[in-house]
Amino acid sequence: MEPKPVVKEKFFIVLRGKSRKGFCRGCIGRVEAETQRGELMGLLYCGGSNAGSPKSGGIVRREDTYPLTRHQAQLLLFVSSAGKRLELLCNPQLFSAICELSPDDLVVVKHKKGHLPGMVKNLMQIGRKENKDDLHMLGFEVEFVDSDHNFSSKKPAPLPLYSAADIIQVVTSYSVPLGLHWKDGQCGGLNRKAVTRINSMPNIGSRAYQVRENHTEQSVIQSHNLSTSHVLLEVGSMVEVVSNSGITVYGVIRWLGVPSGKTEEWAGIELDYDVNGCSDGKYGSQRYFTCKGNRALFVPVTKCSPDSRFVCSSTGTETSKPTETLPVPPFEESEENTPPIPESEALSLLVGRMKGIQGHINSCYLDATLFSLFSSSVTLDNIWQKPADTEQPITCTLRKIVNRLRRQGFVPAESVMNFRKQLGCDTFQTDEKDPEEFITVLFQKVLCMEPLLKLRSRRETSQGAYTFQIFLEKEQMGKMPTVQQLLDTSCLSGDLKFEEMPSCLMVQMPRFGNKYKMFSHIIPSTELDITDLLYNSPRECFVCGHLAAYECFQCLPDRKLQPGKIKQYCSTCNTQVHSHHTRQDHSPKALEVPADVAPDIPVPRHKMQLFAVLCIQTSHYVSFVKYGPDPHSWLFFDSMADRCGDDKSGYNIPEIRACPELGDFLSQPEEELAQANPSQAPELMRRLLCDSYMFLYQDPATPLSNPNHQEP
Repeated sequence: MEPKPVVKEKFFIVLRGKSRKGFCRGCIGRVEAETQRGELMGLLYCGGSNAGSPKSGGIVRREDTYPLTRHQAQLLLFVSSAGKRLELLCNPQLFSAICELSPDDLVVVKHKKGHLPGMVKNLMQIGRKENKDDLHMLGFEVEFVDSDHNFSSKKPAPLPLYSAADIIQVVTSYSVPLGLHWKDGQCGGLNRKAVTRINSMPNIGSRAYQVRENHTEQSVIQSHNLSTSHVLLEVGSMVEVVSNSGITVYGVIRWLGVPSGKTEEWAGIELDYDVNGCSDGKYGSQRYFTCKGNRALFVPVTKCSPDSRFVCSSTGTETSKPTETLPVPPFEESEENTPPIPESEALSLLVGRMKGIQGHINSCYLDATLFSLFSSSVTLDNIWQKPADTEQPITCTLRKIVNRLRRQGFVPAESVMNFRKQLGCDTFQTDEKDPEEFITVLFQKVLCMEPLLKLRSRRETSQGAYTFQIFLEKEQMGKMPTVQQLLDTSCLSGDLKFEEMPSCLMVQMPRFGNKYKMFSHIIPSTELDITDLLYNSPRECFVCGHLAAYECFQCLPDRKLQPGKIKQYCSTCNTQVHSHHTRQDHSPKALEVPADVAPDIPVPRHKMQLFAVLCIQTSHYVSFVKYGPDPHSWLFFDSMADRCGDDKSGYNIPEIRACPELGDFLSQPEEELAQANPSQAPELMRRLLCDSYMFLYQDPATPLSNPNHQEP
């Protein structure tokens, strides 16, 4: 069939698919014609010094491409690495801002000396247009702050040229203090490439918070004053601070208080990028929070203003949040499954805003659960080994969510909403659910897996379950129990045992509804020992260490015998312990002792490792996730940490924070944790102790397998 010609000039970037007739991932092309089969025929623009000159044409499927404007294509063409082009495209907020840059906008760029702030002076055309099909590349001339903290060019020397991929943050011109006077720099030509200065930098699309040229200096100053005087700043607020050199830096308040040696309230801010001279959360010799090095800034709270990129209309300003969700590029699907994010790459891929899974319409229960289960844990990875041709559509949708999270570090709300629709129940689309209800549907109906737990009750009947609910009387425990104590007591009081060592154990805390908590604080057990909870498995005498033959539930709370710890005894110790007058009314239960186990051989311990914690506060779920074996490798994830726009037309901003301080906190002995005052603990520690809903444990030595998978 004859292809139909394209009248309007169209550009695109290839997102996925193997190289096919000239086009490959990350390359940029111009549409020449479209076939009736939905394929695009076009010119391919190569990289390198001749990036603006097209090679011979090629053919690519429309669904494997993402449309670009001419301006966007020119910006991406100057990015030499195909991978960096795709990475930039996966950050639609940043890429949109870069496309709209104007002279005198402040930016932060990657530099050999680190991340440096500078001012955009000109948009530059790079390359010579020798024929009609050539396409100029576009780059930015950037002027940096000199050693005296001023923008200046003492000599008419050429300014450095940067591509769109070199820009990591954009500060629009209205954020610059108007009292500062910028000096015009002189620009010259560059060697190796033909460069032309464009005096007027075009804007692509509209910018909801763009300041018009007819705004006076006084109106902007009044707007700024209004925003700072009527907005209450608190921990978690997104703020900006103008430095002495006039550069605006952005970040999130992690701590508020009066530091040692000060008399007024200060804010500890975690910045969006590294700044020389900043710390990792220390001020002086005191640590107030923990973050990546060179990102902690401490300033008086009066110096902080709400982040002007996300200023709400309630501040009285004319600058408001964007009302439309920025486009997210299609995900490049691959036949290969993406492995869990390795520890060495987790921070660079995941930490920041617009990271993780984007929440939408009460989806936090699902977002937090999926992130906890699939971002870094290896236990559940074998579930993806099911042959693709036998998978149901909902499983494919889940696979795309997991692969996208692991490759790009971000999953847009649209992907999750599609998954919620496929779950087959209207309430999953709009209502808030409990994580255990979603987990059951996920493993049973979506992944078609057998129950993760096999429990044997007192009636010697076996039952399957996907999560374990703690049931006990409040009087059986202290004020701050550990997860180990809760599990042991619940199993013994209900006469329950695990028939076999589970690969994944999700323990739900005793809680009723969103408000009532049986315990105000629960101490996480980083290691869960279930040796004494296994049915028909050899156990060690609590007193002498020999093979146990009896178990006594009534000895559990005994203060003279380590209260809260399971008690089992050999025949001799059982007689001696229960000869005490306070225990003579106990009724020890005989254990099934394996016949082939010698009485004096040490019993191996069966332990599980904590890899995630789901927490709930005022009907909102968040999660703590361990992304590697290092004790400090912890992340905090909130799919709705902030919001851009109003409830009808805005969108949620997910955020992931590194919290290595969690490792230091949990490494303390349980006795010290039990004596700690949670109200004085740092924010994240307090949330972990007070808001825990479900603890997720794994046995790394025994990964889960899919019963439907057949080995080749």
